[in-house]
Parts: sequence; structure tokens; C-alpha cells
Amino acid sequence: MKKVMVSWSSGKDSCLSLIRLLRDPTYEVVGIFTSFVGEQVPYQVTPISVVEMQAQLMGLPLIKIELPEVFPSNEIYQACIVNGLKSSELEFDCVAFGDMFHNGIADYRRRYIEPAGWKCIFPLLGDPSNQLAKEILDVGIKTILVTTQNEMLPAEFCGQWYTTSLLSQLPDNVDWCGENGEFHTLVTQAPCFTGKLQLSQLDIESLSGYCHLRYRAVIS
Repeated sequence: MKKVMVSWSSGKDSCLSLIRLLRDPTYEVVGIFTSFVGEQVPYQVTPISVVEMQAQLMGLPLIKIELPEVFPSNEIYQACIVNGLKSSELEFDCVAFGDMFHNGIADYRRRYIEPAGWKCIFPLLGDPSNQLAKEILDVGIKTILVTTQNEMLPAEFCGQWYTTSLLSQLPDNVDWCGENGEFHTLVTQAPCFTGKLQLSQLDIESLSGYCHLRYRAVIS
């Protein structure tokens, strides 16, 4: 079995990647890693404390890699990720990412991960978004839209649960998995969790062209 470290954003794509790897007898998941700025994961704006709860529910070590800013240079970003993984003291052969589109991202990740001695794995790469959306729902991943991009998706979608009904309401130009940046999600329940996150919604915050769901989370 190849030991693999999984990139964890707190959302549905990384969760589905993790589930596929956990069900694949050729891999052993040894941990997850998350990059963050300040006290939250960029894009999802998930508090790092909530990511820690998710890791607790999965029973997996969490490697937290702090970035100096949301959009550091490629050189700084790559160095942070590689150095963070090397300092984790976990042994692994592969690093898995939840990217879906053949848009150059796989080659970009290989250019800094593989020289460090690890193989890149992309469990979802190339699969159609509509099929992945169906799989996300079918395997029992419960997830909520915590960030929406105002120019791509109306603000009222922020804070809604990712369901078949929601998918049917998405505008035609919006990818079902939000892979063009239309929305980002937070997983609250999944087959790889031993419990679930219970959210108490506080507010919808509008900031710099985005809407963010602000909430409190507890394990239940």
C-alpha cells in the first residue's frame, strides 16, 4: 500500500477525494493537510478550529500550514507547502489533491510536489462535474455553501445546503461543483466522519465581491 497525504480544504471535493482513497486498497491515508491565513482557510473562510473538528471526526492527523497571505507568490506558496509537509514527521509516498479540471493545475502541482520526493494523485481529475455532484450526494456527504462569488451566483445561495434541489436551481453557467470559483462548501457530515458538525448560523457577510456564511460549529 502507498501511504498518502490528502490536501483538505474542508469542502466537498477534498472529502470525496479522501473517501475514494479510503476505499482504494492500494492506498493508506496517513493524514490530511490544510493551508490557512490568520485563523481561517482561504476561499471557504473556514475557521481553523472547525478544520480541527473535522480531523477529529475523521481520526486523522492534521498538518496545518500557515501562509503569509491569501495570494502569496508561487515561490512562497510552494515552499510553505513543501516545508510544512516535510516537517510533519509523517511518512508518506503520495500527496492527493481534489482538483477536477484539466486546466493545468495538475502539472502545476507536480512541478513542486514531485521534486520533493512525492507522487501527486488526483482522484477526481477529469470526471464530469455532474457525475461528481451526484456521487457527492449518493455517498452521503452533507455539505453547505459557505462562500459564493457575487458575480457568478446570487447571494441567496450562500448558506444553502448542497442538495439535488439546489443543483436544479443553479444558473446554467454555474458548474455543479463550483469549480470555476462560483461557490465553496463546508462538509458537516460524511461516511469518513464518526459524528457530525452542528452549525448555528450567525450571519451572511458580504465582503469584496463574495458572500460568506458566518457560524458556530460544535461536534454532535
